[in-house]
Amino acid sequence: MVASSMEKFRSISPAEFFYRNKEIAGFSNPARALYQSVRELVENALDATDGHGILPDIEISIDRHPEKPFVYRITVKDNGIGIPAQYIPEAFGRVLFSSKYVLRQSRGLFGLGAKMVVLYGQITVGEPAEIVSATIGSKKVYMYRLAIDVKENKPIILHKAVWPNVSNWHGTIVSVTIEGDWGRSRQKILDYIKRTAIVTPYANITFRTCDGEVLVYPRVVNTVPPPPRESKPHPHGVDLEMLKAMIADTTADTLLKFLVTEFQGVGEVTAQRFVQQYGFDPDKNVKELDSEEVERLAKALREYTEFRKPRADHLSPIGAELIKVGLKQILKPEFVEAVTRKPVVYEGHALIVEVGIGYGGAIPVSDEPMLLRYANKIPLLYDEKSDVTWKVIEDIDWSYYEIEFPAPLAILVHVCGTKIPYKGVGKESIADVPVLEHEIREGIRHVARALKLYLVHKQREEEAMRKAYTVLKYIPEIASALSVFAPANPEKVGCAGSRKQAL
Repeated sequence: MVASSMEKFRSISPAEFFYRNKEIAGFSNPARALYQSVRELVENALDATDGHGILPDIEISIDRHPEKPFVYRITVKDNGIGIPAQYIPEAFGRVLFSSKYVLRQSRGLFGLGAKMVVLYGQITVGEPAEIVSATIGSKKVYMYRLAIDVKENKPIILHKAVWPNVSNWHGTIVSVTIEGDWGRSRQKILDYIKRTAIVTPYANITFRTCDGEVLVYPRVVNTVPPPPRESKPHPHGVDLEMLKAMIADTTADTLLKFLVTEFQGVGEVTAQRFVQQYGFDPDKNVKELDSEEVERLAKALREYTEFRKPRADHLSPIGAELIKVGLKQILKPEFVEAVTRKPVVYEGHALIVEVGIGYGGAIPVSDEPMLLRYANKIPLLYDEKSDVTWKVIEDIDWSYYEIEFPAPLAILVHVCGTKIPYKGVGKESIADVPVLEHEIREGIRHVARALKLYLVHKQREEEAMRKAYTVLKYIPEIASALSVFAPANPEKVGCAGSRKQAL
C-alpha cells in the first residue's frame, strides 16, 4: 500500500496557536496557570493606573467554585483609565490585539496576557469571562460576557449590559473562572503580590484569598513615577522589515524629511551628513526607493555612529527613593540603599537598571542573598538561577563588603526597557547580555559599598561601646582602691602642688 504524497496545508489563527501551545505562555499546569492568571490581570490593572499617572487602588480576589473542585474564579478590579466600550470585546477576545504595540515601557508586551487567561478558562472550565469597565468621565458603565472564537481569533459576545455611571467610577473589573491548584500555587501568588507591593509603595493593594485571608498593602507615598511617553524608534534599533513598514506609513515625501520626522536622535544637520556619507539622494521620494536601496538604508542606519543616543523618556523607572520606601515598608530592614543607573543602549533601545539593597532587621538570615528580580516593574519568580542577575551575585566577593553568610541580606534588581532580552516567552528570566550584566554588577557594587560603610561604622561603634563597658566594669574596683588610699594620705590625689610640699 502506497501512502499518499499529498500533504494538507492550512493556516491557524493566533488564538488557535496559543490554544495548542499554552505552555509557552506560562499555562503549563493548574498551579502555574493560577499564578500566571493573577499576574497577567494585576499587570493590566497597574498599567491602566500608574502608567497614566493614577494612584492605583487594586482589589484582587480568588474564590473556589461552589461545586467543581480545582476551579477558581479570579477577579481583579482597578481604578484605571478604563477601556472604551467599542474596544472591550477585542481587548479580551482577540489574541495579539493591544494598545501596547508602541515604543513605550509597559508591563505587558505581547498583547497576550489577559486573552490567554480568558482562553485558558474557556478550554479548562468553559465559563465565559466577564468584563466591566468605564472610562474617565464616562456617563455609562459597560459589561460584557464573552468567549474567544479560537478558529477565527475573534470575540464571541454572549451578553452585553449598560447602566448609568452614577458614582462617576472609572476603571475595569475582570472576572475569569479557570482550572487551578491553590494549594501548590499559594506561596508563589503571595510572593508575587508582596513583591509587587515593594515596587509600588504608591498603590493600595487588597488581596482576598479563597481561604478567607485578607492581605492589605496600604499606600505609603502619594508619588507615582513619571508615566512613560510614546517615543519614535532610534535608527540603531530598526531592521529591514521595520524600515519597510515605516516607509509605507510615513507622510514624508523626501528621504531627508523621513529621517528627521520618523526617528529620534536625527536632526536636519545629522540627516544631511548621513545621506551625504552614504551617497543617498536627500530629495528622493522615500516611497520610490527600490528594494536594494531600502536594504542599503537599513544597514547604513545601524552603522552610522553620529546619531544621538536613544532617549529614555519612553521609560518609567521606579526611582531610588521609592525603592527604599518599598523595601523599608515590606521587608523592614535596619539598612537600605538604592540607585538608579543612567540609561544604556541595547540594540538601539534604551535600558535602565535599578538596584536596591536591604540588610538586617526583619530580613531572614540565609546562606545566600534574598534576590528580588523585576523587569518593567513585574516580579520575576521562576527560573531565578538562570537569570543574569544571579550570575552577577555569585561572582561578587561579599566578604569585601563585610558580609559573611549566612546573613540577612536582600538584593533588588529592576530592569526597564522596551526591549528586554528575556530568555523565553514566559518572561521569567533575563539573558546574559554584556551591557546589562555590566550595569547590574555596577549597581550592586554601588549599593554594597554604601552597606559596607554602614557596617564598618556600626562595628566601630560596637567596639567603642565594648571598650566603654570594659572601663565601666572596673570603676567599682578603682573607686574601692582609692577609698583605701585616701585616709592614709589626706592630700588630694594627683595634686602636683601637694606632692612638692610632701617632698
